Amino acid sequence: MEMITRRRALSLGAGLSLAALAPLGSRAQGAEPSFPHRPITLWVPWPAGGATDLTMRVLAEAAGRHLGQKVLIENRPGAGGTLAMPVLQQAAPDGYTIAQLPQPALRAPWTQKVMWDPIRDTTPLLQLSGVTFGILVPAASPIKTLDDLFALAKAKPGELSIATNGVGTTPHVVMDELLGHRGLRYVHVPYKGTAEQMLAVSSGQVQVGVNSNGFAPYVDSGKLRLIATLAEHRTKRWAQVPTLKELGHGIVATSPYGLVGPKGLPGAVVQTLHDAFKAALFDPAHLAELAKYDQEPLYLGADDYGRSLREAYAAEKRTVDRLGLAKAG
Repeated sequence: MEMITRRRALSLGAGLSLAALAPLGSRAQGAEPSFPHRPITLWVPWPAGGATDLTMRVLAEAAGRHLGQKVLIENRPGAGGTLAMPVLQQAAPDGYTIAQLPQPALRAPWTQKVMWDPIRDTTPLLQLSGVTFGILVPAASPIKTLDDLFALAKAKPGELSIATNGVGTTPHVVMDELLGHRGLRYVHVPYKGTAEQMLAVSSGQVQVGVNSNGFAPYVDSGKLRLIATLAEHRTKRWAQVPTLKELGHGIVATSPYGLVGPKGLPGAVVQTLHDAFKAALFDPAHLAELAKYDQEPLYLGADDYGRSLREAYAAEKRTVDRLGLAKAG
């Protein structure tokens, strides 16, 4: 009888102990681990080794330190910088898949048929920076000014070769506007990335290149001549080079860019990512990397960035309509 009682007492004690632990165990098992509890993938729609890719890698490393998890870069170049959009559209809204959103992603839906929408299918995180676009020629080229470029295009209709970073990108649209308004034809040569394009221009495979700040090392080393920039004001780095605006062409293009996640990201996840990448944006190592390409921070928080994206999306439609580039149907 005594043995049975002891057994029952032991059994009861064990049962009570398990019961006491059960709620804690079930909560631990069913609760979501705090975000982030694994690496985050940042999709960059440009080739590895280009200016944007390099700055994004420095940014990702700094953000990873604040998040306590690695931020892994995945490159998906091509289609004018829009190939991260299908990835975002299909990604789970959990914060582990984010992407850089460049200006062409706001233009593409107006010029071609795509299955995604840059506003509907994204959650804005923050705006990071903008780029300095430039029009470049080989150092030995007879083209020294924009007027020289127009004169050559007029003298040899349809023969002047101009490289950009893709169909429908800002450089492509700008050159169409510049030459189209003058009735000048040219051969458009699209490239997937800045490095490949600048090598082609510096070697004379194409006569003119138009691209973002990745051209800096080629200009500074004397391989390329910068004849105009597309920003609001002259750059500090190449203060002798005029802007399209001051040359009387009324064009300003800086293509601000930022980071977005899939639609439906929870507010707490947005805040965590925003805070980490804002800190990374102003990290000295990242600022130094931006400076290599004459870039500065153009920070906007999630709400302001979302508002700016909506305004830019509407503005792109007006530009596309004005230039007659709208998709058929």
